[in-house]
Amino acid sequence: MPSIKNCLPLRMAELTPFHLAIPVNDLKACQRFYENVLGCIPGRSSNEWADYNFFGHQLVLHEDKTHKGLKHFNEVDGKTVPISHFGVVLDWEVFQTFSQKLMDLNIEFQIAPYLRFEGLPGEQLTMFFYDPSGNALEFKSFKHINQLFAT
Repeated sequence: MPSIKNCLPLRMAELTPFHLAIPVNDLKACQRFYENVLGCIPGRSSNEWADYNFFGHQLVLHEDKTHKGLKHFNEVDGKTVPISHFGVVLDWEVFQTFSQKLMDLNIEFQIAPYLRFEGLPGEQLTMFFYDPSGNALEFKSFKHINQLFAT
């Protein structure tokens, strides 16, 4: 059995891409969203699934016409945060450019871009929004990436 040490995060330079597969109820609509709104590069696909380069990670959309995005929330810092969500940590400047692009496209935010923990360890920009199938996405950026796991 592996020791707990093996579960500790690697240094940032050693991170490897994750693979995430999610359900979508309209594959074509989600393909347009991930390609045209988020700028993800498509990879392999079929009539039932499509994979994407999601900021260097592998995201696979699997069509499930019965999928309904779950809308369960927790209150965090006075904000209504979707419990089930995924996303990536972006460079500070990339986050600012990307969030402005989303605002220019009139994306409806669950939580509009804002600054958390200003001047404190873990200072970060964050935002939440949904894909066309109701999957919640969070993008964030740390003022100092070495504080990603700061307490």
